[in-house]
Amino acid sequence: MPQTAPIRTHRKPRRNAPKTVLRAGVAGGVLSTIAVAGAAGTAHAEPVTETIELPTLSANLSAAVAQSAEATQQVALDMQMRAQLQSQEDTAAKDAAKAAKKAKSKAEAEAKAKAEAKKKAEEAARAKAAAAAHASRSSARTELASYSSPSDSSSSSSTATGSAASIVSFVESHIGDAYVMGSTGPNAFDCSGLVQAAYRTVGVDLPRVSQSQSTAGTQVSLSNVQPGDILYWGSAGSAYHVAIYVGNGKFVGAQNPSSGVVEHDLSYDEPTGAVRVL
Repeated sequence: MPQTAPIRTHRKPRRNAPKTVLRAGVAGGVLSTIAVAGAAGTAHAEPVTETIELPTLSANLSAAVAQSAEATQQVALDMQMRAQLQSQEDTAAKDAAKAAKKAKSKAEAEAKAKAEAKKKAEEAARAKAAAAAHASRSSARTELASYSSPSDSSSSSSTATGSAASIVSFVESHIGDAYVMGSTGPNAFDCSGLVQAAYRTVGVDLPRVSQSQSTAGTQVSLSNVQPGDILYWGSAGSAYHVAIYVGNGKFVGAQNPSSGVVEHDLSYDEPTGAVRVL
């Protein structure tokens, strides 16, 4: 055999061609089937005349949106109303506070004015009472100036008789005793307590206080006083001090805590008036 003779190939023939052909045939059959089915479906389908929407879903959604908008608007209105009401309440509260403050100030001013008016009235009343007392004292001074004492001045009780003498003797026996407010004896007295105790010795029960004792009998002028008569200072019915006239232009009384029961001339402290009980 010549060396240049071609060498036969021992490669096996390829078997891929039949497979490729087979695959192409299957694919073509499938595509043909789809094409036929599509043509048949197109031939038998009804023509589309309108677009179908979802009315139920669209209506519900529209209603929901409308309700949501309405609710939002209502909430906004409610909040606006509440804000207006709150503003009105705040304004009303401020106005009420101002009115209350103004009324309080007015009431305080009126109360102050009334208090001042009352104080002035009381001062005027005291001044009037003082003027009346001064006038009474001046009158008493005039009466005392014209008073004629008995010629016998050795004993202040020389002109007293009967019950009057007993009263005079009682008060003179207690000269030097202590003055104690509210006391009626036996060793300490206040002014009306001494007078009451003196009259009790003759069976006469006098009122306890000087205001009542100053009207307990018949009013007499100071120029006509007699031993045993009650002398008072102040006006009848509102006297602030009482004592017993003992004769000879003198009186005995529980004067004050520093003096006690003492005897003085009428000129020492002129009384306003006198009362005769016996």
